[in-house]
Amino acid sequence: MTARGSLVSLAAVLLLVGDPRLAAAQYPIFDAHIHYSRPDWDAYPPERALAILAQAGVRRAIVSSTPDDGTLRLYERAPSVIVPFLRPYRTRDDMGSWHEDTGVAAYVEDRLKRGVYRGIGEFHLDATAVDAPVVRRIAELAAERDLFLHAHVDAETIEKLLGRYPKVRFLWAHAGMSADAETVGRLLDRFPKLWVELALRGDVAPGGRIHPEWRARLLRHPDRFMVGTDTWVTSRWEIVGSSMRDVQQWLSELPVEVAEQIARKNGARLFPVP
Repeated sequence: MTARGSLVSLAAVLLLVGDPRLAAAQYPIFDAHIHYSRPDWDAYPPERALAILAQAGVRRAIVSSTPDDGTLRLYERAPSVIVPFLRPYRTRDDMGSWHEDTGVAAYVEDRLKRGVYRGIGEFHLDATAVDAPVVRRIAELAAERDLFLHAHVDAETIEKLLGRYPKVRFLWAHAGMSADAETVGRLLDRFPKLWVELALRGDVAPGGRIHPEWRARLLRHPDRFMVGTDTWVTSRWEIVGSSMRDVQQWLSELPVEVAEQIARKNGARLFPVP
């Protein structure tokens, strides 16, 4: 039996007997949704934050922060682990108004001169603001530099963004948070520049078992899904490990080649180590 086969067999046994010690390292993880914002810095210094990710089986992670200095702190210490995304929030006060503030566009353009970012976001937006001048400028910058836009938006808004900015690749945070599997699948069928991360989507595998509607979409588009945690408040750093154990449980229900893609390979392909 191969090492991979032994590992998968062990995981299957542990699941059958209900053992909570299912190894977080069953599949190496690319976490597509981590924040390291100002409240986190003292509670979890960079070395501790990086250790938490490693202990949870996270080999690489998309990180964005408010302010952006948090992302750079982690990236400077572990450039092969951290995939830096630039949030268009100078402070949390920008969250609801960034798309109306021309200063944000200038801020983003200036920060991008560092040349380390792989995307812009995560950002919040509603459908009425898709055509705002600042949003248009952010989309132009993303297209020019081949950066992803990480959008925390509903299904109506992501569909509008994809239609309005066809040159841009989008990572859809939380699969829209409330969009159902059918809607997510329809959008993936229609838009080849859409990828989806599943942070906080407990409905994908309620009780640890993949819902049939989600299974169908995961099998149809195994190259378009990623997993994530979302450390949107400091306390979320305490559950990175348990969150990844939950993910490992439902990944174990998928064919190995599909699970490997969703767990790590999609992120590795889209964001190769520089």
